[in-house]
Amino acid sequence: MADEYLLVLCTCPNATVAAEVATALIEQNLAACTNRVPGIRSYYRWQGHLEQEDEVLLLAKTTRARFPALEQAIRALHPHEVPEIIAVPVVAGAEAYLKWISECTA
Repeated sequence: MADEYLLVLCTCPNATVAAEVATALIEQNLAACTNRVPGIRSYYRWQGHLEQEDEVLLLAKTTRARFPALEQAIRALHPHEVPEIIAVPVVAGAEAYLKWISECTA
């Protein structure tokens, strides 16, 4: 397996934004799969204040090579000034699934 795989986490302010981002990532071959996880509550510090809001978490499966374009696409679609975009390396996975990620993001 030549590709390195990533799981990218991105919180979105609502289901509409999450669906728009998830669909764009798939349509542009930047992710093989995205999962939308509703019902999370985020607590964070922003501009010196403690904030909390309901959000939708996106999980996107991609390759390291596609990450820069994926990040750019999220930034273009996301309404937040500083969207959460965190990539976690996939250290192991089913060979057929990882191959599928490579094929979908080629």
